[in-house]
Amino acid sequence: MSATERPRCFWGPRYWITWLALGVLRLLAPLSTPNQVRVGRVLGRLAYRLIPRRRHIAAVNIRLCFPELDAAAQRRLVVRCMEENAIGLLETARAWFVDPATIDGQLEVVGLDHLQRSQALGRGVIVIGAHYSCLDLGSVMASRLVRFTCMYRPHKNALMERVMCRARRRLCHLVDRRDMRAVVRVLKGGGVLWYAPDQDYGARVSVFAPFFGVPAATIATPSKLARVNNSPVLLVTYQRKADQSGYQLRFGEPLAGFPSGSEVADAARINAAIEAEIRRYPAQYMWVHRRFKTRPPGESGFY
Repeated sequence: MSATERPRCFWGPRYWITWLALGVLRLLAPLSTPNQVRVGRVLGRLAYRLIPRRRHIAAVNIRLCFPELDAAAQRRLVVRCMEENAIGLLETARAWFVDPATIDGQLEVVGLDHLQRSQALGRGVIVIGAHYSCLDLGSVMASRLVRFTCMYRPHKNALMERVMCRARRRLCHLVDRRDMRAVVRVLKGGGVLWYAPDQDYGARVSVFAPFFGVPAATIATPSKLARVNNSPVLLVTYQRKADQSGYQLRFGEPLAGFPSGSEVADAARINAAIEAEIRRYPAQYMWVHRRFKTRPPGESGFY
């Protein structure tokens, strides 16, 4: 069933749970940041106990990426990760259902001049994000500063896809990640393209590059897109401050010499840059997705 079906089709039993979930999110969306943190921590601890599959994935990822931590420290990080992802869910609700202006007083912006100088070149800009727990709220932050186009993967649930896209289109222009012609038009037109390449899309469209020292299937799209119009590529990071006083949005300097001519080297460079940002607030990354799902030939799976 497509995301363009008529609204009345969404009232069938298959969508009742989705409606319930959306209703709860809508109810919790107006919570202040401190209250979102309090409620999210409770929900995260429940998720740790009640969603063993996601707990297991996070535990495997953290064991692979932080071997320097002992078992007890790794477990604590898994618990914190589940809490942060639950807080992130409430932050997503805030991004979808609350006036974006409510974030203004809580936002600290670093490195905006890097983005502005890149825009001034007129060749389009590729902004590399990642799947931090406050992903959608990061879009709200960026939209207060610049109009951008976001590459995204359509949701399998048609109702969730409709609600998600309607909310996100308040903030940015959306392009299906498979619609490369539209993506190229954005760059040729001098636009800002936001792309998060830190998920496993399979070996067919990826190269293997280290991520926290572990070979990870890494999509080579940023390298290919940068060649389209000689567009500068820079990192954007969006994280909640440790003291819960608000959020920080950071734009890095454009990556010099990118692309290099080697898709593997470029993928490794992107992964290293994202890794460095994750290490600032490791619990705020979405360790609950199978980042190392695809393995090099002959290597056994982790999950």
